[in-house]
Amino acid sequence: MARINVIYARSLNHCIGKGGSLPWHLPKEYAHFKKTTLGHPIIMGRKTYEDHKSVLPGRLNIVITRQKDYQALPGIELVASLEEGIELARQHSDDIFIIGGVHFFTQGVAMADRVYETVVDVEIDGDAYLPNFDFSQWRTETLLTHEPDERNKLKFTAYLHQR
Repeated sequence: MARINVIYARSLNHCIGKGGSLPWHLPKEYAHFKKTTLGHPIIMGRKTYEDHKSVLPGRLNIVITRQKDYQALPGIELVASLEEGIELARQHSDDIFIIGGVHFFTQGVAMADRVYETVVDVEIDGDAYLPNFDFSQWRTETLLTHEPDERNKLKFTAYLHQR
């Protein structure tokens, strides 16, 4: 049975987006995302896909939309629900990653085996926020802590929560 993973980065006040994009530029955090998800299917909502407007290479890209006539780039698989996306992804890998947005993060954490959570050491006035997920009953390990440097202006810590 495939493992369901959720992966996201959030601020201290749980902000994950502002104006349709990440509210920070952290190449080291993006490298962590890429290394973690490469070679595995990624599932995202239509709005998250439209914010990127590209196919993330080296991964099966699955986009959830209820729009029957939606036109996506070649290389994007369209599905109507998270459950349908998971079923499609299971045909390709033992690890599935849900990468956004808020609605699918919330649905995904409820069913996830693992959650990769990066906490960026800043408070952001954004327009997309996650709820405060309770990981107190999960095993948590710190994967990496990165202090600010020339390319990554903010401190961040990446955690892995496992049921």
